Amino acid sequence: MAGRLLARGMIAGVLAACLAFVFARVFGEPQVDLAIAFEAARNAAAGMAPEPEIVSRSMQASFGLLTAAVMYGAAYGGVFAIVFALAYGRVGRLSARALALLLAGAGFLTFVLIPDLKYPPNPPSVGLPATIGLRTATYFEMIVLSVCVMAVSVLAGQRLVQQLGRWNGIVCAAGLFVVLTALVQCGLPDISEVPEDFPAVVLWRFREAAIGMQIVLWGALGLIFGPLAETALASSGSRRHRLG
Repeated sequence: MAGRLLARGMIAGVLAACLAFVFARVFGEPQVDLAIAFEAARNAAAGMAPEPEIVSRSMQASFGLLTAAVMYGAAYGGVFAIVFALAYGRVGRLSARALALLLAGAGFLTFVLIPDLKYPPNPPSVGLPATIGLRTATYFEMIVLSVCVMAVSVLAGQRLVQQLGRWNGIVCAAGLFVVLTALVQCGLPDISEVPEDFPAVVLWRFREAAIGMQIVLWGALGLIFGPLAETALASSGSRRHRLG
């Protein structure tokens, strides 16, 4: 069963990644081109020679982006299927489709929205080369802490539901999640390296496209994986029935 769910998760992840690629190609890449043009103009004004292009921009925006998205989607789909297999039957009486959507929403919240609220994605020409190590480390630290906050909130929520009832327990667990998230974000350093003359519209549109791509990826993953998992679970149940 786990192997079937894993295969279906990877298939769902690849399909979701293809949809996310289309979204990024239409809405994200034009903003990247504008940011690159801004950087080139700034370097030219400073008398700096343009850096040699190892991989062409057209290749980066097409086959390169698609390859990265598919690999990302397949990996996330596999992990998603494993988490689904562990959670199925242990999270209330949710159906396979409902559980898939719930996990997709939790994954988006934990791995994308919370980290991006603290360290939002930036287009090319935003950020200093000297701080790339710090920015990378703090971003992944934010992801790890976000996972810990989610785990603590879920575990505490289970206890609170038993003690206070379903509605009050869920509300208290959600409040705990918000408070812990705020504390974690306040405890990490702020990083602001956007040039003063960088177009605000380009920055905003790029961040909109980045978060939109993740919404498409996680939303499609939950919607596609749910029916696939439901079919796998149904076939497994009928096989057990025949063997019994």
